[in-house]
Amino acid sequence: MSLILAAESLAEIINSYAECDASSVAIAAVIHVALIGAFFGLPAGIFIWAERKVSARIQDRLGPTRVGGRFGWLQAVADGAKLVQKEDLCPKDADKPLFRIAPYVVVIASFAAFMFLPFTDGWSAVSLDVGMFLLFAMLSLEVIGVILAGYASGSKWALFGGMREAAQMVSYEIPMSICALIPIVMAGTLNLNEVIHYQSADWIGVIPPFLHWNVFHPVAGPAFIVYFVCATASCKRAPFDLAEAESELVAGFLTEYSGMRWSFFFLAEYASMFLVSAVAAILFLGGWDDGFGIVRALKGNSTNVLDPGVIAGNLLGAGVLMLKASKLVLIQIWVRWTLPRLRIDQVMTTCLKYLLPMSCALFLAAVVYPMALVLGTGRPQILPLSNDVSAEAEMSTSSEVEVERAAADGEVT
Repeated sequence: MSLILAAESLAEIINSYAECDASSVAIAAVIHVALIGAFFGLPAGIFIWAERKVSARIQDRLGPTRVGGRFGWLQAVADGAKLVQKEDLCPKDADKPLFRIAPYVVVIASFAAFMFLPFTDGWSAVSLDVGMFLLFAMLSLEVIGVILAGYASGSKWALFGGMREAAQMVSYEIPMSICALIPIVMAGTLNLNEVIHYQSADWIGVIPPFLHWNVFHPVAGPAFIVYFVCATASCKRAPFDLAEAESELVAGFLTEYSGMRWSFFFLAEYASMFLVSAVAAILFLGGWDDGFGIVRALKGNSTNVLDPGVIAGNLLGAGVLMLKASKLVLIQIWVRWTLPRLRIDQVMTTCLKYLLPMSCALFLAAVVYPMALVLGTGRPQILPLSNDVSAEAEMSTSSEVEVERAAADGEVT
């Protein structure tokens, strides 16, 4: 397993200008932590505002209109300032150390998963050959904080919410992981950056590059739908928010929390929504690839990270990935304020009786489908890739050269 720290490449750039070997890696590490923290906190604040505006429009209201102008741009900042001023309470019957540490476990688990996310080509804090597995492993630790919060609160409502969350998240992670393996099987790698390269292609005649995205694959397309449903459930979003159902459990595992500790749970929830949506965009929607060859054209064949074309292409790719992930987050918000909440037995039945068999069948189809294509057409995929076209052109050119040489030698009349 090869380990590539993004801080090392950034340290080389800093060292080339400042010539400070001892501190260049430390400076690069601080920069990366700050960037990941910005990507962790900034989308959460934006989506908190977006959820209030979208829900208001669905319910024929205006939503935030006073804080930060007519559209209420600073509503998330105002909410944060209000929560900071609230008293941090701890119930008398609670297990105080576990009660206080639970929100931090949830936030750290969600934050750590961002380290393996490639925001654009080569822009990830840690690039691993098993990056996807470690990303899901870190994200699955979030359930531990929720269980601790439910157990340590000393309340039956919180305990019921923690038990529901444990059953729901563990169950839905199985079909979600199986569906995430389908693009991995197709690409032949666990490195998320290489999965995006597998979906990236040039224009081939009139065939646009975005048709090479996995979402248009006959097997990976349905897998994307199953993955997205499971990801919505794993983020405790309605109609799967049974762990904090106010109609049954007051507020579930959040019942006894207030102030900033309460806000940490929601910060991690919105950050996880963005994370699973970004992973969906990487696995199925081409990641940072724009689908029209613009990013590839800007970068060209240059390998210099300081080249203006490479920088412009990477910045555009990062914007494309964030736009795709934001669209998926808006779909999660839309679903929450449109569909009614399911019962806990319906939530578990949906997973174990429908989504799990569907994911297993799709995984089997992902293995059998290319074999059937090879037997029928001699190709493992329907659409030609750019490297296939160049290889065929190179073979035809080489054959023509051989014929010309043979004719010159008098072997061909």
